[in-house]
Amino acid sequence: MTTHLATVAIVDDDASVRKALALLLTACSFETATYGSAAEFLHSLNDGPPACLIVDLQMPEMTGLELQQRLLCDGIRIPTIAITAYNEFGARERCEAAGASAFLLKPIQEVALISAVKLAMAEPSAKDS
Repeated sequence: MTTHLATVAIVDDDASVRKALALLLTACSFETATYGSAAEFLHSLNDGPPACLIVDLQMPEMTGLELQQRLLCDGIRIPTIAITAYNEFGARERCEAAGASAFLLKPIQEVALISAVKLAMAEPSAKDS
């Protein structure tokens, strides 16, 4: 499976969030790909996994945590940054248990996001498995 070495995939059902994150990351010289649902992202894996995944926790049909767990069950390891507007009790711990490298609350601080992406992209990923 080919890995898109510099691509950061953004999965969020809110188009404005996808656009804002993509613009920020592109301005910082990252390639991005955006997806409006977990299913859309999963379909894209036929082309190979991204280097990093940013995923919203609250999405219809399949949540960000369910997506993380599905990837793990399928043996696909992608450094993941979980984002959410709702700081639910235990959410950080569940995401970390599923392998998330970072957990950020919306509104996302630009410096924190860029730092988290750089750290995540330095982790071993699907290309190393």
